[in-house]
Amino acid sequence: MDPRSVIIEPVVSEKSYALMADGKYTFRVDDRANKTQIKHAVEEIFDVRVVGVRTAKVRPKPKRRGLHVGKTRAWKKAIVQLAPGDRIELFEGAAVAE
Repeated sequence: MDPRSVIIEPVVSEKSYALMADGKYTFRVDDRANKTQIKHAVEEIFDVRVVGVRTAKVRPKPKRRGLHVGKTRAWKKAIVQLAPGDRIELFEGAAVAE
């Protein structure tokens, strides 16, 4: 897979911002991507060294709008641990919306 198609977008949340202090960055990734592909994609795109990758499937949540019932989409996220001293300048200086 192409590295740009493996990494879809960074996840912006309070939890992901708290993990950035420990050198862990959260990304939304392709459902078919494995940990090795995610590691190579992050190393190639951001020019950093990856120590570890953790993945999780985010389950769909039930939603209702009046009488219409549905679910949000399921997706896969990856939490990438970088080597000490490496950083990704994603949202440095950007404030979390409250």
